[in-house]
Amino acid sequence: MRFERVCIEAVAHLLPEEVVTSDQLEERLSPLYERLRLPPGRLELMSGIRERRFFSPGTRPGDVSCRVGELAIAASGLARDAFGACLHGSVCRDCLEPATACRVHHALRLPSACVVQDVSNACLGILSGALQIATMIELGQIDAGVVVGTECGRQLVENTVANLNADQSLTRDSVKNSFASLTIGSASAAMVLCHERLSQTGNRLRAATVHADTVHHDLCQSEGLAQVMQTDSERLMRAGVAAGAANFERLLTASGWRREDIDRTFCHQVGGAHRKMMLSELGLPLDRDFATVDWLGNTGSAALPSALAIGIEKGVLQAGERVALLGIGSGVNCLMMAVEWGG
Repeated sequence: MRFERVCIEAVAHLLPEEVVTSDQLEERLSPLYERLRLPPGRLELMSGIRERRFFSPGTRPGDVSCRVGELAIAASGLARDAFGACLHGSVCRDCLEPATACRVHHALRLPSACVVQDVSNACLGILSGALQIATMIELGQIDAGVVVGTECGRQLVENTVANLNADQSLTRDSVKNSFASLTIGSASAAMVLCHERLSQTGNRLRAATVHADTVHHDLCQSEGLAQVMQTDSERLMRAGVAAGAANFERLLTASGWRREDIDRTFCHQVGGAHRKMMLSELGLPLDRDFATVDWLGNTGSAALPSALAIGIEKGVLQAGERVALLGIGSGVNCLMMAVEWGG
């Protein structure tokens, strides 16, 4: 998919204030660790995650999504009547129905002639929403759109800790399927995209490519709204990297770029080992990638766009740079974007 008329006009993020370290989680898991004789420090060593953040108990995703959406729209400088789409793309949402996007749309005071819907695609939800908006803009259906999402990981992590301590049947081998749940954090992100004639930034979306390897759909499954999650982390990592490598070749073809043309990358933030393996397989240098996973953990659909927003905030992108957004989600699905940064 090639784009000629679409710009990423604004990216915003919000982070929780409460910090929970991997050491603190292991202290809470002391009954399990003692019974299985697991060494302290294992969680950070295996994941590369030092800490993660949680919103306060009782926070609904929509509470934060309304705020981050407002930040993104304000940063874009676009008039509200220019918006033709408002999507909510996180795994977490307020309820099964109506769409959380309805609440966000109302809070943001966007036009009634607006596509309003939730987009569900695991850790690719926000990026998938951005692709839908970009396609509508490219086709001339709308002038601008916003996609938001908020992942609230507290309940999943707390349920996992309680279940692991209570389940006396667990072994060193069977406990591995719960490991990924302990890497989850919380964050919120939003992206505003618009037609080039409305853009003040010139951050041009040039191409997007997808790759679906759905034979691996059962490697990571969550029941309910993030109540319990079981993940075959090793197989999922290998499958995700393979899908990423296949899709990256498509991205290079669609964008007309070479590997050495890419100045900066932002990957889905899963863990330290996954990041290194992915970039190595893609033939991309680690020092050009911007990472937040060590202090935010895996924040699901908010991981890549929040890393992008933080990178922008820290000034890591310069005008004229070529940026690759490398998204991967369970399923296994892969979505990548090529962006020429205008600054």
